[in-house]
Amino acid sequence: MSTAVRDLPAAQRGHPTSAPVPTVARPTVRARGRPGGRILQAIPSALEALRANKGRSVLTTLGIIIGVASVIAIVALGQGSSAQVQARLSTLGTNVLTIQGGSNRGPVQGGAGTAGALKAEDAEAIRREVPNILLSPVVQGNSQVIAGSNNWQTRVTAVRPEYQQIQSWQMASGAFFTEQDDAAARNVAVLGQTVVQSLFPGGQVPVGQVIRVRNVPFTVVGVLASKGTGFGGDQDDTILIPFQTGQVRLFGISSINNVVIQAQSSEDVPTIITQVSALLRARRGLQASQANDFTVRNNNEVVETVSSVSETMTYLLGGVAAISLIVGGIGIMNIMLVSVTERTREIGIRMAIGARGSDILAQFLVESVVLSLIGGIIGILIGAAATFAIPAFLGWATVLPVGAIVLAFAFAAAVGIVFGVYPARKASRLDPIDALRYQ
Repeated sequence: MSTAVRDLPAAQRGHPTSAPVPTVARPTVRARGRPGGRILQAIPSALEALRANKGRSVLTTLGIIIGVASVIAIVALGQGSSAQVQARLSTLGTNVLTIQGGSNRGPVQGGAGTAGALKAEDAEAIRREVPNILLSPVVQGNSQVIAGSNNWQTRVTAVRPEYQQIQSWQMASGAFFTEQDDAAARNVAVLGQTVVQSLFPGGQVPVGQVIRVRNVPFTVVGVLASKGTGFGGDQDDTILIPFQTGQVRLFGISSINNVVIQAQSSEDVPTIITQVSALLRARRGLQASQANDFTVRNNNEVVETVSSVSETMTYLLGGVAAISLIVGGIGIMNIMLVSVTERTREIGIRMAIGARGSDILAQFLVESVVLSLIGGIIGILIGAAATFAIPAFLGWATVLPVGAIVLAFAFAAAVGIVFGVYPARKASRLDPIDALRYQ
């Protein structure tokens, strides 16, 4: 070809004009940032994806909502009932001991009148030998009580005046009997609220009235404030009379049912138990090889045992409710897997324009966590509302469990992370070419 021809344009040389080859711009590769920065960048797109599927997002959070609300409500009920039990147990006194005598020839301890039963002299010896205590011997039995045309079967307990302080009895009206009443064996009585309602209905004033217990007349000098139902039944279904009156005139026995002792503090209880046990063993002539024919019961042990059982039940019920959070997490994982399938082309496009697998992972993980957190917040609101509504409508005691609220919210977030990892990893490992071809 001549030089002139070579210098002509291609169209004049007889060749068709070649179409310009398009230049495909390479996607700009973003510098690798910190993981926290990628997560922050993924939040807007994750929220947008959740807003685009409102119905599915609401259904996905239901499991978390129910789980968190259930945990809060159940723990609130458990702590409320535990608080009630603690309040009732506090009336027993954690520094109160009960000593009961009986026979050591069998597994069953006997009461007043049985072989090995305690004597009033035992109580007096303890009073003399053990310092810094309040003490009252106790003799009791069930009796028919008559007031006018009304009668009632109740528990009559003969005690010393110290018994009022030991058992934390408050007076509703009148006064408790005195040391002089006990020393003179006067026929005076203090009534519990249940007895008052049964013998003096219609608002009658019982103080100053005369009642008959086993045909023995007693003058009512006081009415006890209500304690309600406790261990052993209705605490208000009782009549208290002076110890000397009960032992000599009413029951006519030399032995006693038990002795109640109050220490100055719960720290003194172990020392007092040791002193009382040594004294009673010496008085009853027990050898070192012989077992005690009496029992010393520490109310603090009862309080701790019942409290431990109540706490265990609360944790157990809370754990059962927490299972629904696991179920809610499985629901989130399933929905997120469906979302990955539906958004395969979107994932392919994002990868084609420069998104890395870590960006896709961050987006889907953020979506999962946001769903869990939203469900957790709504569940907290519902659970807190239930905590205040239950006492109003059902009359059950509840305590707002701040610790359970924090724990349930943290657990909900953890569920979102744990159950969101698998769908997010699956999305981040999709091949861009296959994702773009997905129909």
